[in-house]
Amino acid sequence: MSEIDQMKLDMVTKLALLLMEKQPELTMEQALSIVLNSDTYQRLLEDNTALYYQSPRYVFSFLQTELQTGKVG
Repeated sequence: MSEIDQMKLDMVTKLALLLMEKQPELTMEQALSIVLNSDTYQRLLEDNTALYYQSPRYVFSFLQTELQTGKVG
């Protein structure tokens, strides 16, 4: 696994944890499902966005916007 792939996986975990922090009723499986089925995750996978280099809270802001509005900010 490349360093970039590892950074992406770490970001997914951190996004799920932040989601659970905001919504304590979610299980880890539910939080991961939400992250993995999001457009934010699709953007994270694209190397040219370099979202994996950003802070988890910054990327989480995109996820929050997407969950609230149905669109990625």
